[in-house]
Amino acid sequence: MSGGATSAMLERIEQDNVRFLRLQFTDLLGMPKNVAIPVKQAEKALTGGIGFDGSSIQGFVRIEESDMTLKPDLSTYTLLPWHSGDYTEARFVCDVYKASGRPFEGDPRYVLRMALADAARDGYIFNTGPELEFFLFRMVEGRPTTQFQDVGGYFDLAPTDLAEDVRREIILALTEMGFEIEASHHEVAESQHEIDFKYSDALHTADSVITFKFAAKTIALMRGLHASFMAKPIHGICGSGMHTNCSLAKDGVNAFYDPDAPRELSETCMYFIGGLLRHAKAITRVANPTINSYKRLVPGFEAPCYVSWSAGNRSALVRVPTPRGNSTRVELRSPDPTCNPYLTFAAMLAAGMEGIREKIEPPDGIDTNIYHMTADGRRRAGIETLPADLHDAHHALLADDLICRTFGPHVVEALTSVAEAEWDAYRTMVHPWELERYLATY
Repeated sequence: MSGGATSAMLERIEQDNVRFLRLQFTDLLGMPKNVAIPVKQAEKALTGGIGFDGSSIQGFVRIEESDMTLKPDLSTYTLLPWHSGDYTEARFVCDVYKASGRPFEGDPRYVLRMALADAARDGYIFNTGPELEFFLFRMVEGRPTTQFQDVGGYFDLAPTDLAEDVRREIILALTEMGFEIEASHHEVAESQHEIDFKYSDALHTADSVITFKFAAKTIALMRGLHASFMAKPIHGICGSGMHTNCSLAKDGVNAFYDPDAPRELSETCMYFIGGLLRHAKAITRVANPTINSYKRLVPGFEAPCYVSWSAGNRSALVRVPTPRGNSTRVELRSPDPTCNPYLTFAAMLAAGMEGIREKIEPPDGIDTNIYHMTADGRRRAGIETLPADLHDAHHALLADDLICRTFGPHVVEALTSVAEAEWDAYRTMVHPWELERYLATY
């Protein structure tokens, strides 16, 4: 970081009347963490970084190697618009470094940086545009519930209620923070909402996903609601997804578009799809990282569960939306908003780049509703199924050499520890469904 850039940033912080800085980073599970420092420590943070104990962070390091440093990324500076008072708070997204001064290989942001650098060697920039769905539930006695705040449906224009007001406030806050909001609407389920923001390079977008969830939760809580990004909070209705649109640019041109090719999709695009499908099962481990994630990936609720692609069919895992030209893109429909966006985007890019480099042809696109096909029909069409639970998804990850190399041994080992602990806790727990089903009978 140059001295000129640091001086300019310190001047900007002073002009903005900032009194506290939040240095934000993300743990392995995609949870935002932060250290708050008074503005007097700003110069130290921007020049040498701020130390912290990495052993207390999920998936980071053991206590004997816990000294770590947060180094702010100046491009991520933004004011926090919901702070009240006569002064301002700002935040930086940070990269994590070890005591040796080397980047920490377990930092999810570093994992994505390395994947982006690998694609850049072939001249590509990876852009992503996620669509985040979430629920706004009522708080009762200070605790989140699954009680609906509104009873609207998809694209409903209902009478203004608290949920509608909160969604508007979230959009206003995000706009103040530099987001370019493209659309917002009520989703299919009661109290379910979606806000979409403009695509950007994958690192910037991953930072934005974390900020988006943090802002939504903060503003909802200020209004007495709970913003939940849980994949499937209520049985029998739609869960929340994070459909992720992606594309590659090369020399300033969309590399997925070819006006002379079938469907106007370039060979690069088709090979990228081929790579996504080859590694779809391993990607599922990080795109759908919780036990609950797999309650969403079932037929009947618009979430994909079959490894397939289509030019328009929403039951397919990979869909190519209609727009062409510079808007040509591929949509991966499996991720949910509990995912760590850094790891998910890194896995998607690594898979797509292998597809391009090895010229992996995808199978024929499926234009019929896959949910309506019989098991035999899917088998004849060569359509495989995504992992049915976290246990199977993690074994698919461990069997996938490319995705394991993309993450590195530290991240894979940490993900294994998390998956094993989650699965053991889940499989040994006696759930209310079991008591209702068996207690009186047996």
